[in-house]
Amino acid sequence: MPHMTAFARNQWYVAAYAGEVGREELLGRTILGEPLVLYRTEEDGTPVALADRCVHRRFPLHEKPSRLDGDKLVCGYHGFTYDTSGTCVYVPGQKRIPRTARVASYPVVEQDSLVWVWIGDPALADPQTIPRARHLDSPGWVTVRGMEPIDADYGLLVDNLLDLSHETYLHGGYIGTPEVAETPITTEVDEGAGIVRVSRHMDDAACPPFYARSTGIQGRITRWQDIEYHAPCLYLLHSRIAPVGVVPEADGSDPNGFHTEITYAITPSADGHVYDFWMVSRDWAVDDAEVTEFLRANNHTVVMQDVDALNVLQKTLGSERTGYQELSINIDTGGLAARRILARLVEEGEKPVEKVQ
Repeated sequence: MPHMTAFARNQWYVAAYAGEVGREELLGRTILGEPLVLYRTEEDGTPVALADRCVHRRFPLHEKPSRLDGDKLVCGYHGFTYDTSGTCVYVPGQKRIPRTARVASYPVVEQDSLVWVWIGDPALADPQTIPRARHLDSPGWVTVRGMEPIDADYGLLVDNLLDLSHETYLHGGYIGTPEVAETPITTEVDEGAGIVRVSRHMDDAACPPFYARSTGIQGRITRWQDIEYHAPCLYLLHSRIAPVGVVPEADGSDPNGFHTEITYAITPSADGHVYDFWMVSRDWAVDDAEVTEFLRANNHTVVMQDVDALNVLQKTLGSERTGYQELSINIDTGGLAARRILARLVEEGEKPVEKVQ
């Protein structure tokens, strides 16, 4: 077995897009090895996340014919019924409900069109610590999005996203040009906050088809890629392109540039499996449906190139001899910092929590 990145349990993770959680269909997701069922309450639409296994015979609660009865979830196998706290309120054939008839209920926060869940100690779940991605549902922004499951360790996806030099080779003809791999990076690490920033500023680069066809820019561009990774789950790539020679205004406004926010939620599902939530947001050509569809289809292709590569890599690592060595170079600075932070978050999550008297 290849080395697996351990899970930091006392952290927030994206379980779903807001639009995936409703009342018509019960949504099943596995986060950090824990199967969950998600739905919304009837009155105010608040998301609920419960353990997805009935206490009676372990039937998955998200599977048909399980259903909602108001805000109660009715198991489709024998009718055990749970309220939003996970407490069983009905069992068939008897009045007395066993004390152990309950399933776990997980803290949930809906923010920036994402549904976040907390798998660890509920007493530590502070919504204020969830990183923001306001562009995902801000006026004046349009977002395309999708989610691909990958049969690979989530640490491999973190590595992939923090080293964009692979764009030149894996994504040539889409988002990659020679300059991406050739341009040195700068890396800043905020160990305490668990944030890694990796920047690559290209003064004179080819315009890849992803941007040439969506913006109409012809010729060479300045291209800025500023990554902000909030361990363990949220990855923000602030992308700016402009024709060569166009300099932003002193106040930071950029009337002739194109800003695109590329967001990933990296959610470990189980050992060797990760949910790759991907989003591309723009504040230009927002009414152009053709641009929207082009960016969605093009980025989906790019994501699938990553999916295929990481699936291959996971299988390869699984067949490596014990004690193999990987080589790291300058481009890996951000990824190595992320590994270090993830290891610390795992370690901190395993320490016993001191109870306040």
